[in-house]
Amino acid sequence: MLLHRTTLVKPWRRFAAVLSATALGVGLLAACGSDTEDKANDDAPAAAGGAFPVTVEHAFGSTKVTKAPQRVVSVGYTDDQAILAFGIKPVGMVDQYPNPAGTSPDINTQWPWVKDKWGDTRPEVVMNNGDAGPNYEKIAALRPDLIIAVYSEIDKDAYGKLSRIAPTVGRTKAEKEPFSAPWQDNAVHIAKALGKENEGTKLVQGIQGKLDAARQAHPEFADQTAVALSWYKDSVAPFTTTDVRGQLLTGIGYKGATEVDKAAGGEFSTVLSPERIDLVDVDRIVVINDKADQEALKKFELFTNLSAVKDGKVSYLLDSEGPAVGAAMSQGTLLSLPYAIDELVKSVE
Repeated sequence: MLLHRTTLVKPWRRFAAVLSATALGVGLLAACGSDTEDKANDDAPAAAGGAFPVTVEHAFGSTKVTKAPQRVVSVGYTDDQAILAFGIKPVGMVDQYPNPAGTSPDINTQWPWVKDKWGDTRPEVVMNNGDAGPNYEKIAALRPDLIIAVYSEIDKDAYGKLSRIAPTVGRTKAEKEPFSAPWQDNAVHIAKALGKENEGTKLVQGIQGKLDAARQAHPEFADQTAVALSWYKDSVAPFTTTDVRGQLLTGIGYKGATEVDKAAGGEFSTVLSPERIDLVDVDRIVVINDKADQEALKKFELFTNLSAVKDGKVSYLLDSEGPAVGAAMSQGTLLSLPYAIDELVKSVE
């Protein structure tokens, strides 16, 4: 398994910190794409009305959205789900999880929390998990009127290229490291770009209510430290408290494993050497892996010797397989979180 940003299935970093230096001109971008691609996406539903015009401040400046977008491209790894939450089907998205060989449709449109929202719509893939960056030519061919790149690692150069195609909204202005913003901030940020800030705020409040209810139902969590981790390259790889998986654990009441944050040095996760296994020697461990990796982790002696493992205080959550609770946690979106919270609480009760 490869450790990936939204789920722990694929690459260690979402994509390289420095994107391709190849500069694409506006003329070239606009000319790309086939008639087939254009026709396939001409049926994209118009966005519902919202409050426009709106100006969104973000990490790369500010973007003005003058009217309700009809053709939205998602460049963030989970931004498509936030967009879907407002009844808008992106015409392009990132392929977070590769499909098992020979299967279709795209697993990313079939999660229990998004399947009904997508219906029969099949968005164009503008980047695969692990690519060096988005496919600018493919994005241009989709003729977007808005690009959302919030849960994303794009840099200023990539933002500039995207902005030459269509108005682009980058990650939140307050986000110091990619993927470290609270899920609540990301949700409202995207909602604002779609002219639906009030609706986004209400959805966030509803999810926060589920977290509060879990915390109130389990006051014992407040005295325990918890960590989410995965088995990656024959090592234990815990997530930080700023990663959405860590945020969910503290959201339902646990204390976070802050020593992991120090070891990660600004990354969303870190791979532990054997002598640092003590960093996950906490009260509750949540393992996010598919079955084969879970079984490999259970054979790792340093892990099996941890107190939480010996005491049966480990929750093993399948990532992309079966109920895919790990994927729901890892994506941390307006659509996946209600499901993730319910299943996470069941697993630790």
